[in-house]
Amino acid sequence: MKPRRIVVGPGFGRSYYHCISRVVDRRIIFHAGEKEVFRAILRKLERFLGVRVVTYCLMGNHFHLLLEVPDKETMPKLDPETLLELLPLLYDEVVVGQVARELEAARSSGNLGWERRILERFERRRFDLSVFLKELKQRVSVFCNRRNGRVGTLWEGRFKSVLLEGGEETLRTVAAYIDLNPVRAGLVERPEDYRWSGYGEACGTGKGAEKARAGLASITREGLENPGAEAAGGANADLPDWTEVQRRYRLLLYAEGREQKPDEATGEGGRAGIAGEDCDQVTEAGGAVPLAEALRRKIRYFSDGAVIGSSGFVESVFVRLKAEGRTGPKRKSGPRRMRGADFGGLRSLRDLRSGGMGEGTS
Repeated sequence: MKPRRIVVGPGFGRSYYHCISRVVDRRIIFHAGEKEVFRAILRKLERFLGVRVVTYCLMGNHFHLLLEVPDKETMPKLDPETLLELLPLLYDEVVVGQVARELEAARSSGNLGWERRILERFERRRFDLSVFLKELKQRVSVFCNRRNGRVGTLWEGRFKSVLLEGGEETLRTVAAYIDLNPVRAGLVERPEDYRWSGYGEACGTGKGAEKARAGLASITREGLENPGAEAAGGANADLPDWTEVQRRYRLLLYAEGREQKPDEATGEGGRAGIAGEDCDQVTEAGGAVPLAEALRRKIRYFSDGAVIGSSGFVESVFVRLKAEGRTGPKRKSGPRRMRGADFGGLRSLRDLRSGGMGEGTS
């Protein structure tokens, strides 16, 4: 029996879905290598098809996605330049070259209808939940079957999806449920320690960290009021930066993820989760990442910050560099707040918006 799905059409506005799909027989097939490729495919499809990944979790035999699907009627149409920029994400040089030649021939002929038909071949697939999930599962299937020397279907039927109200409470609660999966499965003790989830990726410094942070920022109250803003801490001053987004989300994760001890008499009612003492520490700190914990992670500021110290020290170095013509003409001051944890009075010369904190050690 096909799972029931409620997918809204054009004119409804932005819509959000929690999507789940499992491997056939629920066998464990996604290990570290497969998860890395899965995530790469996920991010390429996100950009090509215009469906935003708010957060995700890749487990050994299934995945969870929280997706934002824009209203197709409100989105700009593809133009030739944009299409040729996007095509290499999913297609090889042969296909890209073929489409480029088709577009050039249409343009040279002055036949706008021909050009539009070429663009519509790709346009009709964009901003569509079913297309996004179908392509994701197909591309992951092809990779996994080749890698493991298997044939046949990889997935246990079609995907399941739940339509979500587009409000902060609903979206952040479902996002937390997704990001807490590896904790409740006993794979890690804390959600930030699982690298194949939206929150875990956001806490890192890899290429996807900024994208993962933007996804979580998009479901804050400020993000929902400013659709289309690309990144927390970016050019849109109405959005909170990652330090604030993380603080608020971390409070929710540690509240919802607290372990539950089983009943002493019956042994029932227990649930794996985050240790109570860890939850208490996060609550007492208001969700901020304390310096002691931050120092256990890789901190890019210590290798890429250029200058670190008090505001006065960083400013004095900046003034000297400016006098020597070694700073940008538009920059007026030196000290920049170090993001990702409570670094007290420490400041950096460089503003590492794309990720000052990461997993592992330096």
